[in-house]
Amino acid sequence: MGKGMELTRPAPKSAVFAAACFFAAALGPATFPATFQALGAEAKPPALGLPIRCRPGKDCWLVNLVDVDPGPGRRDYACRKMTYDGHNGTDIAIRDLAVMAKGVDVVASAPGIVKALRDGMKDVDFTIPGGGSVEGRECGNGLVIVHGGGWETQYCHMRRGSLAVKKGDSIERGRKLGLVGNSGRAQFPHVHLAVRLGKRVIDPFAGVGRQRQCGLGVAPLWRKDALKGLTGETTALYNAGFAPGRPSPRAARRGDFSAPRMSRTAPAMVLWVDMFWPRAGDILSFRITAPNGRTVVERSATVEKTQARRFVFAGRKRKARSLPPGTYRGDITLVRGKGGAKEKIISVVREVEVR
Repeated sequence: MGKGMELTRPAPKSAVFAAACFFAAALGPATFPATFQALGAEAKPPALGLPIRCRPGKDCWLVNLVDVDPGPGRRDYACRKMTYDGHNGTDIAIRDLAVMAKGVDVVASAPGIVKALRDGMKDVDFTIPGGGSVEGRECGNGLVIVHGGGWETQYCHMRRGSLAVKKGDSIERGRKLGLVGNSGRAQFPHVHLAVRLGKRVIDPFAGVGRQRQCGLGVAPLWRKDALKGLTGETTALYNAGFAPGRPSPRAARRGDFSAPRMSRTAPAMVLWVDMFWPRAGDILSFRITAPNGRTVVERSATVEKTQARRFVFAGRKRKARSLPPGTYRGDITLVRGKGGAKEKIISVVREVEVR
């Protein structure tokens, strides 16, 4: 796993993996890949709202989809690779651990009854040495809601101590279930929503009775408002800022570089960005502009590999005794298909006050 860019570690489809392992005795083993058989009228699927209280593309981001490839490869409902081998749900991430600490609600996607839950697991990146094993508890803190007709939804990686419901509770759509966390087999704060019909994993973008291999199904399970929010641009410059030296991805993802000010004696001025799903061939550019309008840093590079998550930075060391005071502006721009008919530009701007 290079430079912490990948979101999760792949696992074979035969493995008992991620959220599907949660309370295996109660739920039975997971079935991979997702399947889309036609249903009888008695098994009407639930209409799903977002499982998180947020604005997709603004303060939360769609990161991983259900893997519908039956073999060792990976493929999402749109025949892209926005998933990993064996992934059985939809992952929606928040910005960083600092936002997680403030609290972001996980909410019920559909009405139902709480079937099972678990709490008490730490919110920690499972890849960090000493974090403890999550085997058999990959879902982390979470719960299962049954909706009738064999349908159920499962919510994973919730924050320890945040669960706001109990077994047997009757739940309405939109009710707060707890908070987004980083428990179980997770490397970043997000909610994982899995949908099952009996023991079969169902991709909510494909639904059931699918008639073509690629693209949305004829009847996605998402409600229209949720589907609109989850089918926009998947590449995101979701977090960015200034650092007084060489930033580490882990520190940035803790929220360590969120201060709006920087000391004049900082050893360097560095502009950084964290991205979801940059693609090979994208051109990423950095520019730092001083208070007097002079460009002090300008760098561009071509992304060599499509990745789920990538952290990049550019900057320069302080050469004078101190940095000139004032407001510095950082512009980060990603260009896809430069000069073509379908050129796409994604950008973010950050400022820092030097004093």
